[in-house]
Amino acid sequence: MEKIGLIAGNRKFPLIFSEAAKKNGCFIVAVAIKGDTSPKLKKLVDKIYWLGLDEFRRVFEIFKEEGVSRVAMAGQISPRRLFSKEIDRDEELKTLLKNIRDRKADSIFGAIAQKLEGEGLTLIDSTTFIKGLLPTKGILTKCSPSASLWLDIRFGLEQAKAIAGLDIGQTVAVKDKAVVAVEALEGTDNLIRRAGAIARAGFTVVKVSKPKQDVRFDVPVVGLATIKNLIRSGAKCLAIEADKTLFIDREQSMRLADRHNICIVAA
Repeated sequence: MEKIGLIAGNRKFPLIFSEAAKKNGCFIVAVAIKGDTSPKLKKLVDKIYWLGLDEFRRVFEIFKEEGVSRVAMAGQISPRRLFSKEIDRDEELKTLLKNIRDRKADSIFGAIAQKLEGEGLTLIDSTTFIKGLLPTKGILTKCSPSASLWLDIRFGLEQAKAIAGLDIGQTVAVKDKAVVAVEALEGTDNLIRRAGAIARAGFTVVKVSKPKQDVRFDVPVVGLATIKNLIRSGAKCLAIEADKTLFIDREQSMRLADRHNICIVAA
């Protein structure tokens, strides 16, 4: 039985990864982040260690003590914590962040990946056991986009790819070929809420991968929470990049979207 280390962030991604890895016969040693990781993870892994961001060094020590050589990263850390005093209390993490060129997602997680590899750990593709959750190209809901929505989808894909290439965010909201909102550190859910406040209704949300997406630590994810936010905010369509976006709770999400006449497309 292979031991896999898991650095678990927030939401359902770490839970789904753990379930799939267990089904593939793996022994999971999880490092969970206090204040971010779901307590439900405890029931899905073999061993779990709860750490604060000010215990960064312990991550490497734990995996070495447990005999782990391959590690996955799944789930995010709340962006606001990048600016918290927790960072200052851990000299190693503080130094790592100080020495990178900027605090874009790729820069931060790329530096952590290098640190892991420097400690003799191999960072694996976070979709290793869950490739089936990456939808292929097509209309996923019974509801199909109108001609005007297709224009917004294509326009949004171009705009989203442009900001993704700059590592600003990976999602935009558009309406009538106008960019209503652009994702930054606040995440997709907050982007959707802002777009709803501005466009009121009928807008399209487009989420893509980066041109050089590193799937070891950064995969676009949508799910039931995304759909509920779209409904509350008055969105009409969600477009994701085919084969490169994790769709969690897909069947339930599509049924809910169809009930509210929201189109979901993998483009």
